Amino acid sequence: MAESFGCVGQSLVLAVVLIYAILASQFRSFLQPLAIMLSLPLSLVGVAGMLYLVKDTLNIMSLIGLILLMGLVTKNAILVVDFTNVQRRTGLSRTEALIRAARVRLRPILMTTLAMIFGMPPLAFELGSGAEFRAPMARAVIGGLITSTLLTLIVAPVVYTFLDDLGEWVVGWWTRGAPARRRVTQEVASEVE
Repeated sequence: MAESFGCVGQSLVLAVVLIYAILASQFRSFLQPLAIMLSLPLSLVGVAGMLYLVKDTLNIMSLIGLILLMGLVTKNAILVVDFTNVQRRTGLSRTEALIRAARVRLRPILMTTLAMIFGMPPLAFELGSGAEFRAPMARAVIGGLITSTLLTLIVAPVVYTFLDDLGEWVVGWWTRGAPARRRVTQEVASEVE
């Protein structure tokens, strides 16, 4: 059992690292994927809450459900952040773009989330043969999707705003120090010659 939990833990870490790497390459930014990735812990609240409510345990199947959940939660945040970036390129301010992204992308997010939630009850209610083995996975997915969907629509734009401000501050700090760095580089180059 300990070996199985170790393998699932490694899979979870690998999934998070690969998701971040793919997002960083797609968004051409190291900060924007953090806004998306910070929505992942929000699903843990729902998983823990649902498993507690139904008096279920954290087992291999519920951990597999958690890995499945990582992709779904990431997709919801990607929809909001990507649409915000598109709107900002058209000239909207950050606040207007975030509000429009949340409003326009709410329907697709809810449609995919509700389709997944309503597809899981046969497993969650242990209907059919062998369903009692897979029921914790369905319960984990249902609980995680409920909380992460609600919280992602609030947290992802807020984190996006903070990280965008941080990025602007870093760029401003870096460019203010650029003349001094150039002067030092030129002095070092002249000393070498």
